[in-house]
Amino acid sequence: MPDRQASIRLRLMRVVMTTTLAALLLSAAVLLLYELRSDRAGWVQDLRTQADLVARASLPVLNLADRQAARENLALLQRKSQIDAAGLYDTQGRLIAAYAAPDQPPLSAELAGGGAASRFRQRQMELRQPVMRDGQLLGTMLLRAHYDMWPGLLDYLGLLGIVTLASLALAAVVAQRLQRAITEPIVAISAVAREVVQTRNFGLRAPRTTRDEVGALVDAFNDMLRELGGQANALRAADRRKDEFLATLAHELRNPLAPIATALAILPRGDTDRATLKRMVDMMQRQMQQLVRLIDDLMEASRISTGRLTLRPERLDLVEVVRGAVESVAPALLERQHTLSAAWPAPVWLDGDRTRLGQVFANLLSNAAKYTEPGGRIGIAFELAPDSVTVHVSDTGIGIPADRQQEVFEMFTQLDRSLARTRTGLGVGLAVARQLVQMHEGRLELHSHGAGCGSVFSVLLPRLADAPAEPPPLASGRPPPPRATPARPLRVLVADDNVDFADGLASALRHDGHQVRVAHDGLAALELARAELPEVGLFDIGMPGLDGYELARALRREPGGAATRLVAITGWGQQADQQQARAAGFDEHLVKPVDMDTLLALLARVA
Repeated sequence: MPDRQASIRLRLMRVVMTTTLAALLLSAAVLLLYELRSDRAGWVQDLRTQADLVARASLPVLNLADRQAARENLALLQRKSQIDAAGLYDTQGRLIAAYAAPDQPPLSAELAGGGAASRFRQRQMELRQPVMRDGQLLGTMLLRAHYDMWPGLLDYLGLLGIVTLASLALAAVVAQRLQRAITEPIVAISAVAREVVQTRNFGLRAPRTTRDEVGALVDAFNDMLRELGGQANALRAADRRKDEFLATLAHELRNPLAPIATALAILPRGDTDRATLKRMVDMMQRQMQQLVRLIDDLMEASRISTGRLTLRPERLDLVEVVRGAVESVAPALLERQHTLSAAWPAPVWLDGDRTRLGQVFANLLSNAAKYTEPGGRIGIAFELAPDSVTVHVSDTGIGIPADRQQEVFEMFTQLDRSLARTRTGLGVGLAVARQLVQMHEGRLELHSHGAGCGSVFSVLLPRLADAPAEPPPLASGRPPPPRATPARPLRVLVADDNVDFADGLASALRHDGHQVRVAHDGLAALELARAELPEVGLFDIGMPGLDGYELARALRREPGGAATRLVAITGWGQQADQQQARAAGFDEHLVKPVDMDTLLALLARVA
């Protein structure tokens, strides 16, 4: 880092000094050329003046042709060291008088040609000055002189050197101040960035010393730190919630597995009475439903977070939906001996997804039953407005502190963080419920006066002003459909690498009279299918040898394979998984654990 700082400072110094020196040299060169031209022109003009003075003094001499007097006049030019020779010619170009320096050749006796008034030959100049009076030419004055520019040039260069050094010194002072103005904020930013990396303290800020672009850079850096600090806090909170969620998930999965394991240990005993067996089976079914509910909650959270959840809206009666939710949680209410009070209005019509809205209210009622001590009170109230309806679900439960009332709607948030874990849940229900309500263009709000004061969850939804002409039949109160029985036994091929699941499913199907063969990998299943083509194939997707997709494609290519009913039975339940299964040739897609009534109904339709 110090090398970089020195590099920046050195570069700034080089830029300032180089620019200053280049400007000085350019201006000096221009001024030098101008000075040389001006000095030379002045020198020529001075010689003309001297020649004119001598010529005017020689007018009487020219008239009398007095050579001695002419030489005396020309001798006056000896004082000019630059004049090498001088001559006075008459109108015929004959030399009247001449002067020449000791080391110079004499002038010619005849004035050759007219030529230019002044003419330079290397460092020597020849000047011809006509001698006139009253417009009449009386003769010509000829001067020959040498031009020595070095003395003046050396003086100019000396002065230029002094000015250049002074200018560079001033530029160095300016560059140093510029360095501090630019590099000090950069050095401060570097120091703050290094300290943030070492300490993870995103509260640090670089000082702003200017209001120019460098100051804007400092502000941008501080804004970036502020944003990174917020993101770091959010990541830490998300990481903490993830750890809590994983611990909670492990706890919640072990809870139903423990009684199932106990029941499995009791069932094989030969001395177990029928009442105990029935109780164990009922308990295993309840715990299995709990496991399925946990997995469904996770799947719902995944679909919502990835934007793959879609609604199937229809015109429905919200009162009927809430009644159905009450029926679904009735066992929990009875188990904890809660009192439910509800004021049921006339049908309230709206456009919505019946299943998703039922999920919302079942979640709210389940939470109310779970977080209320036994013997509590739970209430349902409808508040109608011309274009909306609000359903209030209240309880006398543990309440929610004010500082956590928004947190409970975040994914994987747990209210009960104690080791006792007397109240189960993954912390996804309320987050999913709020998202579902928002997808219906509504709001889910919470009101609680704090711990121990109970809670009220309010669901506001847009309603329809008019009821439909033919209301749909009520879903609640219907008797459960009779269990489907096949018209004839079917040839069924089960393929799954989970041996226990495959053998258990085969036993259940054989109990209903079907002819079942079992394979535990894709290649073995294909060999069995080629030996005797099944009427129904129940295939897992993830199998060794051939996976379920490859097995389905291979079976479809067999003679008569197109008539086989293929059902994918898998743990992958996303919409994309269903589409991929259909593309591979499956007719149906069932998610584990399989509901036997659904599977038997499917076999009955095939038979």
